Amino acid sequence: MFENLQSKLDKAFKTLKGHGKISEINVAETVKEIRRALIDADVSYKIAKDFTAEVKDKALGQNVLTSISPGQLMTKIVHDELVHLFGSTTSELNLKGSPTIILIAGLQGSGKTTFSGKLAKYLLSKGRSPLLVAGDVYRPAAINQLQVLGEQIDIPVFAELDNKSPVDIARKAVLFAKNTSRNVVIIDTAGRLSIDEAMMREIRQVKDAVNPHEILFVVDSMTGQDAVNTAKAFNDVLNFDGVVLTKLDGDTRGGAALSIKSVVDKPIKFVSNGERMDAISIFHPDRMANRILGMGDIVSLVEKAQENYNEAEAERLQRKINKNEFNFDDFLKQLQQIKKMGNLKDLMGMIPGVGKAVKDIDISDDSFKTIEAIIQSMTPKEREKPELLNGSRRKRIAIGSGTSVAEVNKLVKQFDDMRKMMKSFNKVKSMGFGKLPSGK
Repeated sequence: MFENLQSKLDKAFKTLKGHGKISEINVAETVKEIRRALIDADVSYKIAKDFTAEVKDKALGQNVLTSISPGQLMTKIVHDELVHLFGSTTSELNLKGSPTIILIAGLQGSGKTTFSGKLAKYLLSKGRSPLLVAGDVYRPAAINQLQVLGEQIDIPVFAELDNKSPVDIARKAVLFAKNTSRNVVIIDTAGRLSIDEAMMREIRQVKDAVNPHEILFVVDSMTGQDAVNTAKAFNDVLNFDGVVLTKLDGDTRGGAALSIKSVVDKPIKFVSNGERMDAISIFHPDRMANRILGMGDIVSLVEKAQENYNEAEAERLQRKINKNEFNFDDFLKQLQQIKKMGNLKDLMGMIPGVGKAVKDIDISDDSFKTIEAIIQSMTPKEREKPELLNGSRRKRIAIGSGTSVAEVNKLVKQFDDMRKMMKSFNKVKSMGFGKLPSGK
């Protein structure tokens, strides 16, 4: 997401390259390019105009410090305005109720049911005990879909197949949660059109019946400016508390994400991409601005790593590395840990400078499959002692993994090089160069 916008903003900043000072002439040209980039991203003309007016006002007359260029200064100004456009601060869920009731609303096909499951899993990881509620009585597969998701993440689903009253289902679900010590109730409602008065009246009745602590409006990021207009109509009826942006991994221009806070004056609370149940993140305005401008998002990358970090396993691995005993079993475990962190291209995009380099490269989540197949075709002894891998063994592994001997040789060579690097690093540490000064 935002790749086209990022590319066009880069082009806009390049108009300042070589200038020693930001002037009215070069600012006007840059601002024009920025406004065009925003409109191409499906941001409304009014918001794009207001945004660039703020950028222009802050840029004009500023002297460029000797340590930075005009392009860098303009990038900083645009970054700050993007953060402001997104809402400036991170907004948390209101979880003070007992139980906390969260109502999920949105258009048909926006990804509400999948997001409900993701939110439940996220809250479970934070020590909560959620209950999912199948409140969509109109879509035949909706209840079944939620039940399947609930089974995947080991979270109960309250459903009444013969009950066609979402209001009654919601009331009963809250009572069930109280009786079973579930402290969060997530109500998945039917997708509806803002022009459907009967459906809009119904969701208002659900709200009035259970008095939710949090109402989240789910927006499909791929629908652009239309999603923003719909959000306004829903907000007029529900006065929701926050927005969820789904399908950020799709081929979307980003207009909804850039515009929605300005239109409804409600914070974006979560972003979601992909079908994986752990593909959900709290929305951070500054981090999103960083990613749009190609600055990466190291903080989110570290957080993802920490979520999958096992201290005991890390210590065990460190001991093996210190003894130069790192083997293919250890390597395979590390690959699997990386895969748990999410989409590979998204992860690489969080590294400053790397996002631009890989934007046109197709990086599949299946990139590790060949490596995994080769390692899994080795015997336990071969994985433990890679030095056993002679020519005949490599040929057998190639046949077993459906690869070629050349591919097996390449992996073994890369693995040997990695072990040598680890060994060299340990030598440096043993000499004291890897230690921090004592301060004496």
